[in-house]
Amino acid sequence: MLVLPAAAQELVVSAAASLTNAFNEMIVEFEQRHPGVRVIPNFAASGALFRQIQQGAPVDVFASADLRWMNEMISAGLVEENESVFFAQNTLVLAVPTASQIVINGVDDLTGEQVRRVGVGTPATVPAGNYSKIALEMLGLWDVLQPKMIFAESVRQVLDYVQRGEVDAGLMYATDAAQGGERVTVVTTLPLPEPVTYPIAPVKRSTQPELAQKFIQFILSERGQEILGGYGFSRPE
Repeated sequence: MLVLPAAAQELVVSAAASLTNAFNEMIVEFEQRHPGVRVIPNFAASGALFRQIQQGAPVDVFASADLRWMNEMISAGLVEENESVFFAQNTLVLAVPTASQIVINGVDDLTGEQVRRVGVGTPATVPAGNYSKIALEMLGLWDVLQPKMIFAESVRQVLDYVQRGEVDAGLMYATDAAQGGERVTVVTTLPLPEPVTYPIAPVKRSTQPELAQKFIQFILSERGQEILGGYGFSRPE
């Protein structure tokens, strides 16, 4: 009698683009710990992920780069409020292409004539872009710099712009700048009224609620936090 292998349990995880490297490593280890489980990651800007889920995309776990989009999920009835937990923090930095000849020592230098293009996430959908807007407004520079801004669909796209020298500077998370390697140089950290904080929650219509909870618990575990720390994320306060 032919015995067919059991179908793998699939878990769809929609996560902020800035979590790509850390989550990919975490997924490998999670699958090793849970034989027969296949985790399918979907990385994009948190706002774009929210809209996908709102329009019916089959997702089991949602991880956002800010509280705003988790609150949107809760308001839309897609996540239970008491199931959302913070799991990581980040910082916002100004980064430049290492090979650039333009001297940029701080945010004020972005107003100089030599600086023509500044990469920023689209504030309406990209948390890094919204954080950038908040930081630049605090410094009185948002309106001044808007004509120079090249808007990106995710923080990773901002990193790509900087890596390729397509912009003179970019605003991104410290963890993304670190992924840029030698081609990206961090100039300074931008002040924010609150740290960049990441919440995660199971999606209410998940077909794998128990598995979704196990994945979240792994992220919150000592090992999960160790992996996140290896990519520059800090524990939530």
